Amino acid sequence: MSNIKIQGLGKSYINRRSRKRDPGDDNDIGAEIKVFEDINLEFEDGEMVCILGPSGCGKSTMLRIMAGFDQSYKGQILIDGKRIIEPSSDNVFVFQQNGLLPWMTVWQNVELGLRNLEDEQEKEDTIQEYIDMVELTGFEYHYPSQLSGGMQRRAELARALAVNPEILYMDEPFTGLDYLTHLKIREEVVNMHTFIKKTMIMVTHFIDDALIMADRIIVLNERPARVIMEHKLDFSRPRNIEKEPGLRDLRDQIFMTLGVSYVA
Repeated sequence: MSNIKIQGLGKSYINRRSRKRDPGDDNDIGAEIKVFEDINLEFEDGEMVCILGPSGCGKSTMLRIMAGFDQSYKGQILIDGKRIIEPSSDNVFVFQQNGLLPWMTVWQNVELGLRNLEDEQEKEDTIQEYIDMVELTGFEYHYPSQLSGGMQRRAELARALAVNPEILYMDEPFTGLDYLTHLKIREEVVNMHTFIKKTMIMVTHFIDDALIMADRIIVLNERPARVIMEHKLDFSRPRNIEKEPGLRDLRDQIFMTLGVSYVA
């Protein structure tokens, strides 16, 4: 089980910049800057949720707090009723930038999370299963520098999934990928979610990704961020935005909620 509750979440920091970010920035040195305040959310077991919002609104910060990497906040994060006070091996985080260890092969990177598995045959079978799942068969003994950006991303997802996490946190997992690779990995993540049925929470800037992938979409506004939209997607998969009027209408609604005219 992996039911997540966010209760009264708030986060702020002290401005230490001597130079203002822009002419409209009225935060002086020493001023308290609120990232977000009084956020209350719940994530159901096995749900895939995408979090959208303008750049700098605190999406990634919220994800790190949920994963236990950041303890300087107000409120509490509960997983199955227990407060999160540190990262857990049951919950895996996929960062924006490539997190593969460059001195290890694809096989060795995927093996990292299975070091405590004593049955060597089971370990080898599990590693190969997830390498095959992300279509890296034949590249097991390549180093990250020998892989394309998309292949590195797939290897990182294989490493994350091989440990069979209860929760998978993904922070902009498609960053830096070319368009076709982006679409391919997006499809693979959706298929993986259908296959393993684990809780997945993804931060993204891409509205179309959220519409194609998510069971539910959460939209934050500018700092101090609040939840300004929460929408459950009752659409079957695979999804095609251009062929589904409901998805097209929802896309326009999200753009308008974020203050952008999609037509423009």
